[in-house]
Amino acid sequence: MTSPVVAPAAAPAPTPPTLPPPRSSEVVGIGFLVAAVVCFGALDTSGKVAAASVPVALAIWARYVVQNVLSLALMWPQHGRALFRTAQPRGQALRALLLVGCNGLAFLCLRTMHVGEFTAVMMLTPLLMTVVAAWGLGERVSLLRWLCLLGGFAGTLLVIRPSREVLHLSTLLPLVLVVISAAFQVLTRTLARTDLPETTHVWSGIGGLLLTSLALPWAWETQPLSMWLMMGLMGVFGGVGHYLLALAYSRAGVATLTPFLYLQVPIATLGGWLVFQHLPDGLALAGILVVCGCGVFGTWLIAREQRAARQTERDPAALVPAGEAG
Repeated sequence: MTSPVVAPAAAPAPTPPTLPPPRSSEVVGIGFLVAAVVCFGALDTSGKVAAASVPVALAIWARYVVQNVLSLALMWPQHGRALFRTAQPRGQALRALLLVGCNGLAFLCLRTMHVGEFTAVMMLTPLLMTVVAAWGLGERVSLLRWLCLLGGFAGTLLVIRPSREVLHLSTLLPLVLVVISAAFQVLTRTLARTDLPETTHVWSGIGGLLLTSLALPWAWETQPLSMWLMMGLMGVFGGVGHYLLALAYSRAGVATLTPFLYLQVPIATLGGWLVFQHLPDGLALAGILVVCGCGVFGTWLIAREQRAARQTERDPAALVPAGEAG
């Protein structure tokens, strides 16, 4: 049940400094990110275990309880009351609502999908941001980035294979989840312009707890101790994972870290094998590789375009054709 933080904007990076971070800082950031990805893979695996018998609202509520306790314990000593200060309260409330929706859809998807395949489909989210960047933000998108998006979508189809049951809800839910997740990422980036990533994380956690509490009277069912422990683990993995993600983006840039996000796919696949004795078949494995490959290549393209843009800002004469210079 990874919240849609598998994309770079899931934990908003602070405003990049003028100078690139030191190499040692980037290595530490990568280490934090890998640890976060392990937490998210464990979160998806434990979420699938709980999805078999626990009502959606109850599972998400229990996760938010534990996650909020951990988040406040980790972040309050450093930020204090500033943790709750936001310049965009409506945006924070909307983000909390979108996150609850994403978590609920993820829980439903995990009832019918295997962990590795589900995680791979979620990796389509950063590629879908290409469409958002072009249509919603007015950003110029290169042909290669469009091809990466199409390739990632083709890989997703290999994983979920909707041709088997085209109209079946279980084949449509992952795609709906990816679209909502992309909207969530756009809003996260907007909030990152004015609010600390920790503030956004805490607001979403508290908002999610309040929203799921409204449904609790209809979702409450007595659960065995083992299942309560499983839901508690979901909160631990989610809270610690998001905190590590924020630390990672405070020490290294998006372009440096994003390729390592795709480690979540083999980690989730390993979890699916250890807990459920499932490995993707040939077509699903091919789709997973296509999605991850397109995602990593797309990240490289964005980094290259950003470097070219910075070079142009430093040397505007580079835009003048040689025949017109002088």
